Amino acid sequence: MPKRTDYISWDEYFMGVALLSAKRSKDPSTQIGCCIVSPDNIIISVGYNGFPKNCSDDEYPWEKQGESFMNIKYPYVVHAELNAILNAGGRSLKNCKLYCSMYPCNECAKAIIQSRIKEVYYLSDKYAELDIYKISKRMLASAKIKTIQMKSEIKSIVINYNANEI
Repeated sequence: MPKRTDYISWDEYFMGVALLSAKRSKDPSTQIGCCIVSPDNIIISVGYNGFPKNCSDDEYPWEKQGESFMNIKYPYVVHAELNAILNAGGRSLKNCKLYCSMYPCNECAKAIIQSRIKEVYYLSDKYAELDIYKISKRMLASAKIKTIQMKSEIKSIVINYNANEI
């Protein structure tokens, strides 16, 4: 019997892990996931957007807008990219690839640059016109970090938990 030919590429696999990680986010409006991979295609770390450890997601705001900065999610939430970098536990990320469901903001770009990650793969760039994303693009380009917007023929992957159908 010949081997299968309809398997997914490495890039599709790692972006799939990032998208699956995003499903852990409790953010009601935006779920972002990230996967960091070694030059040898070994997953080093994953992350998703959420509150820092020991900060209850029942006690902090999830709103995008409010009467003050204290009452919105942005000053509290750790982005998926930073979470993945921190979850690497101090392991070297030099020359690694980062897969993220959305283009990184300026704050995450700084962490990516400092971590010496060499490539960033992303799906969405829906906030490209906002200054923080323009700044991110400028910094990543200056640091010579390659950014690639992934295009795939795959529209969805179904994960089946029915053991009888595996």
